[in-house]
Amino acid sequence: MTVDHPAAGGPRFGFVEWFRPGEYDRTEQVLPEIVASGATYLRTHLSWAEYLAPGGPDWFDWLLPKLGRDLQVLPCIHYTPPSISRTGKTSGAPRRLRDYADFVDHVLTRYGRHFDHVELWNEPNNLLDWDWRADPDFSLFCEMIGSAAHWARERGWKVVLGGPSPFDPLWVDLMGQRGILDVVSAVGLHGFPGTWDSEVGTWGGWDLHVGEMRQIVERYNRDIEVWITETGYSTWRKDEVEQVRRFVSALSTSADRVYWYSWRDVPHDVPVQEGFWFDARHYHLGAVDARGNRKLLARLLHDGGIGKAQEICALARPALSRHVSPIVVTGGSGFIGSNLAASFLSDGEEVVVLDNLSRPGVEQNLQWLKDCFGERVHACVADTRDGPSIEPVLADARAVFHLAAQTAVTTSLADPVEDFEVNARATLNVLEGVRRAGTDIPVIFASTNKVYGSLDDLEMIELEDRYMPAAKSVRRFGIGENRKLDFCTPYGCSKGVADQYVLDYASSFGIPSAVMRMSCIYGPRQFGTEDQGWVAHFLIRALAGESITVFGNGKQVRDILHVDDAVAAYRAVYRSMKPGQAVRYNLGGGVGNAVSLRMVLARIAELLGRKPVVEHEGWRCGDQEYFVADTRRLTRATGWRPSIGWHEGLETLCTWLIENRGIAQADEGSKAATG
Repeated sequence: MTVDHPAAGGPRFGFVEWFRPGEYDRTEQVLPEIVASGATYLRTHLSWAEYLAPGGPDWFDWLLPKLGRDLQVLPCIHYTPPSISRTGKTSGAPRRLRDYADFVDHVLTRYGRHFDHVELWNEPNNLLDWDWRADPDFSLFCEMIGSAAHWARERGWKVVLGGPSPFDPLWVDLMGQRGILDVVSAVGLHGFPGTWDSEVGTWGGWDLHVGEMRQIVERYNRDIEVWITETGYSTWRKDEVEQVRRFVSALSTSADRVYWYSWRDVPHDVPVQEGFWFDARHYHLGAVDARGNRKLLARLLHDGGIGKAQEICALARPALSRHVSPIVVTGGSGFIGSNLAASFLSDGEEVVVLDNLSRPGVEQNLQWLKDCFGERVHACVADTRDGPSIEPVLADARAVFHLAAQTAVTTSLADPVEDFEVNARATLNVLEGVRRAGTDIPVIFASTNKVYGSLDDLEMIELEDRYMPAAKSVRRFGIGENRKLDFCTPYGCSKGVADQYVLDYASSFGIPSAVMRMSCIYGPRQFGTEDQGWVAHFLIRALAGESITVFGNGKQVRDILHVDDAVAAYRAVYRSMKPGQAVRYNLGGGVGNAVSLRMVLARIAELLGRKPVVEHEGWRCGDQEYFVADTRRLTRATGWRPSIGWHEGLETLCTWLIENRGIAQADEGSKAATG
């Protein structure tokens, strides 16, 4: 029998994860992730058909002991070998019904020390799992399951009856009439509220269905438990926050045990359920995507457990009075977004912080805003890729600052489709939400200097510690907005597409629009990583005494800008906007704050009193040797100028990192790139 593996605080929960024969590497990857989530239980299948296939015993001999070492395993024994099935399919009853009981008995003998509960069949009222067309009154099923359950109980194991999906109280009552509920310890219940439209008409809520199930089963067996053996929520619309809400909701029910389906997404090229191909929603039910990237639910469970997930759920959609026209900041929990939101909040404004909290650590920025400004911070935890969820938030906005984005060139190269969805498609969702609101809501968009491409045509002079443009005008003023666009790398393309859509919506629909083509912004509340936020990343690594990897020779030049100056620029542009106007500005520190990576590293050495350890790797795709923003157009239009020099700015950031080390730790890599 297994030992008890208690979850770390809060209600106990488990995951459903099917492991297919031969998935040794996948199992080795997934299992530690599930354990780290705080899960106590794991429900997995033990296919009768797969066991009797070549290599089946070897696979399960390896799998079940491994799973049972750290988790309470619930094996679901189902799927008839086609060779002995009455229908020739795994969903059919065996020709000799007692063969199933014999197989269960064999499983208990061979693997029973690794678990104390065993589930008999899966979704028996579902045609894909049990062909009830050949057993319309479930007499074959009851005879088969009843015999297996009786002998499993006699041998000392507790039996779980497979859960009906969808919930069918008449079927459960039939199981009671047939005596099945007398020989089982728990009955399963399946439900995926919010995921499939087919469930809308019959779904009455967990309280209703768990309560109804309990009323039925207790008429036959007062000791029986009701388990949610399968529930989940598909993130096919990118609404990862809703997945967290559904998870927390399931744990708050009166069910005696809850299993969430699933830990990892099923890869899109894997057929499920006897070769049937489901719609896109079926392939996005995991807390982790098919590539192993953690969604919000997995990250919250790993970082803070159920309590962390409950905290996020407490940040409900903003309940704003119809008389309030708030400032909306998408990506408002991010680095620039939280500083911009704080600036407006400090002036007494109502601000909606719209963020999906996908970047590690940014929920701390949201908590900081809530702590400082209380009820005037209206948190909307949603994803801009989910158009329907953000439209109500935009309807009453006074202005929209659209900063939510995927910000790394490297990520765009690894997953260009995701990069497009986050940067281009989501921007179109924001613009459409504003357009449908039918008002002249200005949209100010955070664009990037990457829309100008790699600038390979600029002739450079290589100095000892930096590159310098050969053209005097570029040396004197930097790169202006009249520079032709040249979308280089998927990131440049996605941001460039969004940039142009924002400008076009002014001419096409009269929405006042501005794009801010930013250079490198740095300052407090930045979680610098190897792929973006390189100034903060350099400081974080240096403070920790860890090596910094520079891509290229370190002579690349950027005009770094302190976030306080960036916020001032955004607000100045907002004040200057006119109805139907479309404007574009370069935003950076200008020639006065033009520094190379080597110069920043030298300044860090001065601040810390020691040289950071630096390693070098090859150049990255699309990396510009030189970019300094010509900000004269912005100055002429608004009067804005940068006020914080880079020497002073680095010192203030260093001080903030030291004083707020718990907030600033975001050291996930050992390399850095310019942005």
